[in-house]
Amino acid sequence: MTRKELIENIRRKQSFLCVGLDTDIRKLPAHLQNEPDAIVKFNRAIIDATAPYCVAYKPNLAFYESLGVEGWKALEDTVKYIREKYPDQFIIADAKRGDIGNTSQLYARSFFEHLGVDSITVAPYMGRDSVTPFLGYEGKWVILLALTSNPGSHDFQLMTDENGKRLFEEVLTKSAEWAGPEEMMYVVGATQGRMFEDIRRYAPKSFLLVPGVGAQGGSLEEVCRYGMIPGECGLLVNSSRGIIYASSGTDFAEAAGREARKLAEQMATLLR
Repeated sequence: MTRKELIENIRRKQSFLCVGLDTDIRKLPAHLQNEPDAIVKFNRAIIDATAPYCVAYKPNLAFYESLGVEGWKALEDTVKYIREKYPDQFIIADAKRGDIGNTSQLYARSFFEHLGVDSITVAPYMGRDSVTPFLGYEGKWVILLALTSNPGSHDFQLMTDENGKRLFEEVLTKSAEWAGPEEMMYVVGATQGRMFEDIRRYAPKSFLLVPGVGAQGGSLEEVCRYGMIPGECGLLVNSSRGIIYASSGTDFAEAAGREARKLAEQMATLLR
């Protein structure tokens, strides 16, 4: 999916919501627990209920890899379902890969050629040759970790050099030499608040993938106030647990749809 297509979807739906498919087999509703292909059935119901209100889905690979072969099969079936039924959705593999060049080439082949997702999250700390193998695929994106929402993010990402430049700012500066805003986004946690202003000084035109709204306590209003690009939005705001686990009963999909709609309505207001 190109940047233009993504922006058009956001304008058409008046939403920049990304639904995180962090599907934990232990948290599925009781009536699905013993069903064959329970994860796929759960994901399909969530997708059907939320697709009108979002522009992207983000399966977190850990939830699928933890189940071995069956988990990978569930991931493939989920991606295929989105592709066939909701082809306008942007699909993010939240994998946080980032290894030496040869390994990254194979990861890129796996996710872009075999699985067929639009983008993959990548850790930047092994440098250029660990990131560039993911670039150059037409219509595909690298989403680079920049400033994350976890408490430990401050252990390294806010370290400063002798000129007072923080490590996440150096990541933004250096990675801009590898790719532009047509194929590279950045992960910035919603809990970072006004630091979105600092992000925008270094990445004024780049899309930002923003986790941390909802269960993690990030403010959608703050994210938009300091991070939105006028006319283009420039944000994909993710909510996972607050949507997909809104109910543990037989009405889990309807509850997910209601929560997604609430966020989408807030986003429509903020876009206006």
